[in-house]
Amino acid sequence: MSHNHPLESLLRPAVELYTFWVCLGCAALSLWAPWSLALAPSVGLITAAGFLAFGLWRLRQAWTVLRYRRNMRRLPRFALSSRQVPVSKRHLWLGKGFQWQARHTQRVHEARQPAAESYVKPSPAYDAARRWEHRLQRNPLGEAIARVMRADTPLNPVRPLPPVGGSPILHAVEWKERDVWLPLGERVGHTLVEGTTRVGKTRLAEILITQDIRRGDITICFDPKGDADLMMRMYTEAQKAGRGDEFYIFHLGWPDISCRYNAVGRFSRLSEVSTRVTGQLSGEGNSAAFRQFAWRFVNIVARARHALGERPTYNQILSDVVNIDALLMQYVQTTLEAQIAGANQTITEIEGKLNDRNMPRNMVGRHKRVVAIVQYLQLPEVIETLTDPVLDGLLSAVRYDKTYFDKIVASLLPLLEKLTSGKIAELLSPDYTDIEDERPIIDWQQIIRKKGIVYVGLDALSDFEVAQAVGNSMFADIVSVAGHIYKFGTEDGLPGTGGKKASINLHCDEFNELMGDEFIPLINKGGGAGIQVTAYTQTLSDIEARIGNAAKAGQVVGNFNNVIMLRVREEKTARLLTDQLSKVNVSTRLMVSMASDNADVNSDQDFSSSAGDRIGTESVEMIVPNDVINLPKGQAFALLEGGQLWKLRMPLPKYDKTEDLPKDVADIAARMRDQYSTGEQWWEPLRPAPIDLDALTDEAALAALESVVAQEE
Repeated sequence: MSHNHPLESLLRPAVELYTFWVCLGCAALSLWAPWSLALAPSVGLITAAGFLAFGLWRLRQAWTVLRYRRNMRRLPRFALSSRQVPVSKRHLWLGKGFQWQARHTQRVHEARQPAAESYVKPSPAYDAARRWEHRLQRNPLGEAIARVMRADTPLNPVRPLPPVGGSPILHAVEWKERDVWLPLGERVGHTLVEGTTRVGKTRLAEILITQDIRRGDITICFDPKGDADLMMRMYTEAQKAGRGDEFYIFHLGWPDISCRYNAVGRFSRLSEVSTRVTGQLSGEGNSAAFRQFAWRFVNIVARARHALGERPTYNQILSDVVNIDALLMQYVQTTLEAQIAGANQTITEIEGKLNDRNMPRNMVGRHKRVVAIVQYLQLPEVIETLTDPVLDGLLSAVRYDKTYFDKIVASLLPLLEKLTSGKIAELLSPDYTDIEDERPIIDWQQIIRKKGIVYVGLDALSDFEVAQAVGNSMFADIVSVAGHIYKFGTEDGLPGTGGKKASINLHCDEFNELMGDEFIPLINKGGGAGIQVTAYTQTLSDIEARIGNAAKAGQVVGNFNNVIMLRVREEKTARLLTDQLSKVNVSTRLMVSMASDNADVNSDQDFSSSAGDRIGTESVEMIVPNDVINLPKGQAFALLEGGQLWKLRMPLPKYDKTEDLPKDVADIAARMRDQYSTGEQWWEPLRPAPIDLDALTDEAALAALESVVAQEE
């Protein structure tokens, strides 16, 4: 088999075996019957060695053909436990694969020719076994035979193919797999993972998160829907890495065991509070004006609370927006006396003189003391003496007609009420003075300083609007922290520390559901603070639909330097990868046969004929969108390190004993399994039945849960 021939022609009979058997027979004759070849015994030994060497060389060539043909139908099994996942301080392991080159495009082209069909498609015996398997399931004896026919063992020549679908050709074109590594320095350019549902995005996330945790990096995972397997993987990996004390769970669906988080409690600039709150309101058409009014009023109450030495919360903002009169009275009672002696006494005297007849028309419905405050602050001597921007803002708010004011903030109130209803209010508006509440209050700057591990479950299936609001607020908070880190480092303000930056790995599953205007600066400028975003989504259209602007969607995608694309169902998404690749030349074979008459009557030759093969080349795309659409589950094309195309596949999960789960973690995981169907167990067609933890003891519940984890891994 010549490697210099323009056509490798690997999908063919392994004719090299004929040479091997002949060489083996000749070597046997040279050893045991040299006289039959007219050789002396001493010369027979040398001849046998030569025959064996040449035969082994041809056997190696035959094995290349046989292995190539085998991989076309079934790739070798690739499975790892979490402990076997490689971890490096300088690289990120993505799986096994190879760098795609022109020869691989050539091999795909050859494998799709009609002449190669018998080597690519399952054998007739395999098809017959599948037909009989369905027929034999009608009775117990037949079912037993069917179980034997579908036994997943190398001894079964007709065992079923793995339930991964797609075309195995795309990975079988290279039999020399190796580990695929991405330098950690490239991660700061961010990574985009795209793939339709149940093709391996969550499995890839588990592999990457496992390495980040074991490497000791800050790891934050945003999971909008809630995947029990992903949460448990993070917990168990944190325990194995000795970082159990650094692991936190924030879950809107399970507030009883969740950490608490004040999305508006930390800020670099006070105006960030109003931006995070009103950023979830519609800014289209006429709604834009109401959004700006809402921003102004939230900013007014946030400034007032900050001036009073209080930390803003969603509960407090809702209370102040609904009853801004009370905030004005509290602010005046607390601060005005220190600026003007006797102010509160004068206001009380004015309040006593007010009645329904002398009440200003625009202040009808307001508290009498609010009216007295407004009248007092309009006195000439007070105007000349008092300069308080916060008080001026509060006055401008209460001077509006009350019914008009209520209409202006009407779009803001439903959102605030959703964020402050039920037990969610305890999570998003934590009481810092409640020492009996053992649930920790997380803060992103503290998480980063502690090198923490955080799982964020936003329960988007229950209330998408609240999940979106909290997710966007978290992104905005992280952007604020990133700006502080960029300027001062993670340890700013601590004694004896420098301004060093740490790697902050953000894994954002279904990130299109969380993405807003806050996400763009996060990926655009967060790299300078060490933020490394790995975003997972299904299609490019999801991003455009969420942002509502194709240009902004292109801006988002343009900030991802690394693209990992699993199977997708949208050609537009596939072209995001394929259009960035150059074209290559592939060789084509054309069979030519010609015959012609001889016009010379004096010649003995009546006609002439010729036949042959012509080899030409044509320019084609390195891969086409159809290749991405036909990928098997667990496989991907990856564009890494400035445009290098890699073909990779992820390992199947292998049994790995997990750490003992606490009762609360086990409970939330089991209930998430029962309520959500988001785990991507494409390697396991059947899922175990859900566990009823309420009917079990604590020990039995933990044992049952651990058995389920073992079965699925």
